[in-house]
Amino acid sequence: MPQLDISTFPSQIFWLVITFIAMFLIMWRISVPKIADALEARQKRISDNLGRAEDIKKEAEAAIEAYEAALAEARAEAQTAVAEASAALLEEQHAREAELAETLKKRVAESEAGIAAAVNEAVQSIRDVAAEVAIAATERLAGEAPGGDDATRAVDAVIKARG
Repeated sequence: MPQLDISTFPSQIFWLVITFIAMFLIMWRISVPKIADALEARQKRISDNLGRAEDIKKEAEAAIEAYEAALAEARAEAQTAVAEASAALLEEQHAREAELAETLKKRVAESEAGIAAAVNEAVQSIRDVAAEVAIAATERLAGEAPGGDDATRAVDAVIKARG
């Protein structure tokens, strides 16, 4: 192998130094600044993105706060509406109950009047029947019929004594 020949070492070392210096200068003057610029641009872009992300995060937090405030307000309005509706329904229920109670009072009074009239009519019928029975019984026992007014007075006296 010619690289291992000792007689060519000085020329190889010379070209190695020349090549190394050329490569070093190319890297130092051209490649490294481009890499540094690319890294710097990348770092700047990352910083800008982080700044925008922080701004967006603040906007999102503000939007969340506004949403929560609107939600709380809507809940308060809904509770107020429910309370108003409940109060209106309760008031309407009380009004209907009062109206129904009044109607029931009237019906009870009418029924009581009807019952009282029926009782009076029944008592009158019983009184008349009792007077007829008393007249018939007295006529059978005594053989003579008492007057209608006497029998009616006697039945009235017994009814007053019992009732």
